[in-house]
Amino acid sequence: MLIRDLLAMGDLRLIPLAGETDVEITGVLVTDLPDPGRYLSGGELVLTGLMWRQDPADSDRFVGVLARAGVAALAVGDAVYGHVPQDVVAACLAHGLPLLEVPIEVSFGAVTEAVTRRLAGLQAGDLRRALGRHRRIVAAVAEGAGLTELCALMSAELGVSGAVISAAGTVIAGAVPPADAARLAAEFLGAVRLPVTTQGPYTIFAVDRAHRAAGWALVCGGELDPDIGFELASCVALERTRMEGGRRVERRLAEQLIALACAGTADLSELSARLRTCGIDVAEPYAVVSATVARPGAADGPDPAALGGQVVEELLDRRVVAAPGADGAVALVPLGSGTADGLAAALGERVVPLAAGLPGVRLAVGVSAALTGPTAIRGGVEEAGHARRMAEARGGGVVSSAEIYTHALLLATVPDDVRRSFAGRLLAPIFDYDRKHQAELVRTLDTFLDCAGSWHACAERLHVHVNTVRYRIRRVEELTGKDLSVMPDRVDLYLALRAS
Repeated sequence: MLIRDLLAMGDLRLIPLAGETDVEITGVLVTDLPDPGRYLSGGELVLTGLMWRQDPADSDRFVGVLARAGVAALAVGDAVYGHVPQDVVAACLAHGLPLLEVPIEVSFGAVTEAVTRRLAGLQAGDLRRALGRHRRIVAAVAEGAGLTELCALMSAELGVSGAVISAAGTVIAGAVPPADAARLAAEFLGAVRLPVTTQGPYTIFAVDRAHRAAGWALVCGGELDPDIGFELASCVALERTRMEGGRRVERRLAEQLIALACAGTADLSELSARLRTCGIDVAEPYAVVSATVARPGAADGPDPAALGGQVVEELLDRRVVAAPGADGAVALVPLGSGTADGLAAALGERVVPLAAGLPGVRLAVGVSAALTGPTAIRGGVEEAGHARRMAEARGGGVVSSAEIYTHALLLATVPDDVRRSFAGRLLAPIFDYDRKHQAELVRTLDTFLDCAGSWHACAERLHVHVNTVRYRIRRVEELTGKDLSVMPDRVDLYLALRAS
């Protein structure tokens, strides 16, 4: 309500003495404290009987406190002086604070009740209008409105800007600057509890109960009431569920195609038809992507292949579907004018912030070489699977086919306990020696092998004298029982370093 609305209440007979009357009142406070600042939050009508006024100088101090707190107006009762002292009027004029006179026959209780009753009525009207707007939004979503329309309705009906983003940082609907989208996705992933209000300001709500790695977030501009935000997030979840219905059919078709191709029992014409059904022409280049998302050591949790498929779909902005399998999710990704290496690089860039926001979760992705035609699917699935297993052995990330045809593929296929035993048996003595003497034998060995056994090149890279390198390598040989002038022993130590 405004001050002029209060003045229009004839039974109160309030008299304006200073200031504007178009100022909004949001509450009321009765006080005679000399400094009531700690009890003020702004927008109040302050009622006072002037018991704090001992001399005219007190007026400026009291009114100054009110003005700095942002109150709406000061209303002074006539009970003590029979009128409002001129120094109070002058102080209000000096500080730009509206001043009202309350006649002696009007109680502060009557003014307080009138203000409270009017504000309650206004709030009830606001609530009814808000509920009406919410109902219109929910009804529109129930009738099939998409996410873009939902974001537009939020702006039109609630005056709230909104967007839906994925955990991978993609803006699915609405408008958020790309830099903000990446930051908000990271905050969504790392939040201990949602909703959370962050820089912008934005308020972030989880859309549904999906794992955060594959989750969506509703991002609203400003600090939105949680109840409204939860309702809007439920509307987004409803639309996502509708979208998932169609994708389930596409996943089943992709799963059938991959199963037939890997079994080797279907004829070429059937595979070609199924490949086209999955949106890839028989002459179009594509790559196979394999993925898992898991929390190593956890006794329970979502299926790594199913979650891996969901994450790959989000990383690729839902342009493809991933079929979950026993060994990992598999997706056939059309390359268009791009390359398989370019696809791997793009996935790698997107996996890094996603993995950083989920400590303890291993996100492993393998990418095959470029393929053409249905007969290449089987080999592509195997190749992508090898690459993914190498990524798992590394603790996560993206591995392309170019990386797997090396010793790293052999190491990736060796069980973890065998790798650890092999590396420990050879390297434990020099690791122990380094811990006791800070001798840098392990670093020197790694550099020496990387320099193909060149004493001088190793010394230059380590910035030490060549005799220091010779001494350290001799100690390595003594501790491990290996001869670094012999190729098989060099290979053993090189593989042990890579397996450790």
